[in-house]
Amino acid sequence: MVVGARRVRRRLAQAALLAVVLTGCSGVAQDDPKTPSSASAAAEAARADETASGGDTAVKSGGTIGAAGSACELPVTFDIAEDWKAEAVDGGDGSGEADSELAQEIADALLHQGPVTATCEIDAKPAGNIGFLRIWKGKAGDDDARAVLEGFVKAEKGVSKAKYSAFEAGGLTGAEVNYLVTSELLDETKEESALAVATKQGPVVIHLGGMDTDEHRAMLPAYELAKRTLRAG
Repeated sequence: MVVGARRVRRRLAQAALLAVVLTGCSGVAQDDPKTPSSASAAAEAARADETASGGDTAVKSGGTIGAAGSACELPVTFDIAEDWKAEAVDGGDGSGEADSELAQEIADALLHQGPVTATCEIDAKPAGNIGFLRIWKGKAGDDDARAVLEGFVKAEKGVSKAKYSAFEAGGLTGAEVNYLVTSELLDETKEESALAVATKQGPVVIHLGGMDTDEHRAMLPAYELAKRTLRAG
């Protein structure tokens, strides 16, 4: 899995470097930052409509990851949706391969968010969607799931309207959050979701983003499957 992890790391570095270039060419977005309140309101209204109409639909399991020998070895196990592809991510010690020192620094920054580090990426493209379930892991400590999740969300730029709740699955008690993220560069707002649980090996965060809100909602069944089947490893 080392080769695959390096490939993911290089992809993150290249994507991050492209984002820096685009930001440098986007003087208007930097000079006039704003939060599109109308888009935020529309996203919130749409989420409410979806909840009222019954939410997501069922999705078939494509197998379980997290156990020793699986694509990603984690402190927890859970089912991934059919056709989604899991690949381990090298959280890194600064020795990963990248096309430049700047790209390496950016990739390292992307691999860490708040108190956790990226450890697994589950790609939805083989199933026809654009987005990922990303799994992040922290060091063992005294922080509970809610505190870890709050730290994770706080570290993301452009967050608003975060709504936290508690959940239980497989003997684990965790925290969950649904929130909006506004991109000044793209001048748009989209929905994201994440959950966290505390284990003896450290906290685990499962995050679902997506290219936009439509893609996020299309992938929610896979996120709900992971949440529903979550177990301690």
